[in-house]
Amino acid sequence: MRILMVGDVVGSGGRQTVKKVLPGLRRDLKLDFVVLQGENLAGGFGLTEETVAEMVEYGTDIITSGNHVWDKRDIVSRLDDPQFPVLRPLNYPPSNPGRGASSSGAVAVVNLIGRVWVGEFDSPFAAIDDLLAGGWAKGKPIVVDLHAEATSEKVAMGWHLDGRVAAVVGTHTHVATADCRILPGGTAYVTDLGMVGGMDSVIGMHVEEAMERFLTGVGRRFKPVTSGPMRFNSVMIEIDDKTGKAVSIERIDRELEL
Repeated sequence: MRILMVGDVVGSGGRQTVKKVLPGLRRDLKLDFVVLQGENLAGGFGLTEETVAEMVEYGTDIITSGNHVWDKRDIVSRLDDPQFPVLRPLNYPPSNPGRGASSSGAVAVVNLIGRVWVGEFDSPFAAIDDLLAGGWAKGKPIVVDLHAEATSEKVAMGWHLDGRVAAVVGTHTHVATADCRILPGGTAYVTDLGMVGGMDSVIGMHVEEAMERFLTGVGRRFKPVTSGPMRFNSVMIEIDDKTGKAVSIERIDRELEL
């Protein structure tokens, strides 16, 4: 089985890049399943029903999120719908709308959020342990998106889940890392997928606005780059159908002009 996991898609420029790249990758790489990090789909902050529908149209099976999942309030009521292909982090308090894991497709997907420099959440380590303890998604490959700032927290999660899931990937920093590997127990790992967004930017946002905040301490609301050179960051993971463990992980990165 071949699974593609796509980094944080930033705004309309990122969505147009997905439109141009993902259908071809799905065909040429003979992908079985696509997981896409979508918390920045709508103007860089949150998701809408329309932006979710776009990603599904272009070949996405399920969308993970993070700390911006609540930014567009009109989508919150949809999160409880098991047919709606969006996850919110599992380790938000259980009273929140939505679900943090899905086993309805060929691949089981878990969405977690980190606690170091991100916010006050329940422990992602305890949350995933509780989920797996009951034999959840037995017989299916399980992939985990840990949306976190600290590389150490992501690396620790990789080791914590080695041999228990097929893959652990990090998201949130929008900067792709070069540490793809198969851990000793058969779990594919990478610290950060990267992003789908403008290359001439500060993590997908206009340089001038980001620089103003760093130079003065006072800034305007960030706006995503929508044209020019764009980057598509992802990894492809191959899973042994018999064991449910990863046999390979490789970066699938593309660049194009919008």
